[in-house]
Amino acid sequence: MKQRTRSAAETQALASTFARQLRKGDIVALYGDLGSGKTQFAKGLCAFFGVREHVTSPTFVLLNRYSGKDAAGKELLIFHFDLYRIKSLSEIYDLGYEEFFSQDGICMIEWGEHLKDLLPLQRYDVRISFGGVEEERIIETEKYDSSGRLLTTTMQYTQ
Repeated sequence: MKQRTRSAAETQALASTFARQLRKGDIVALYGDLGSGKTQFAKGLCAFFGVREHVTSPTFVLLNRYSGKDAAGKELLIFHFDLYRIKSLSEIYDLGYEEFFSQDGICMIEWGEHLKDLLPLQRYDVRISFGGVEEERIIETEKYDSSGRLLTTTMQYTQ
């Protein structure tokens, strides 16, 4: 079952619900066309963790770092990558991306497809596409284990 949202606020609310399952060390790869709602999803995810900074797509700086709190009230860093402008894998290596994946935080990667085989096997994939009407979005999530095996094809959310 695919989830549908009909506004940016609903996309953010869905992302906030999705974020409940995330823990330190998790990686969330976001996929979707330009303007599909990846940044709105990132805003909702950050809101769940109490991020106070303004969440924007780091298109020109490639990475934003936000500080939030986990369920135990401990500091949680969220690393928000936007790889839209990346032209080659060498640019990704120059970012030192591996350091962020091994840190004790959560990584969100807009345009995850730009990482290709560098994307860790254990991760969440979030695919966002345009729906049939103007503000509608279709959001589908997948969770993979450390061997890259698909664990679930679509998460169930309650809004």
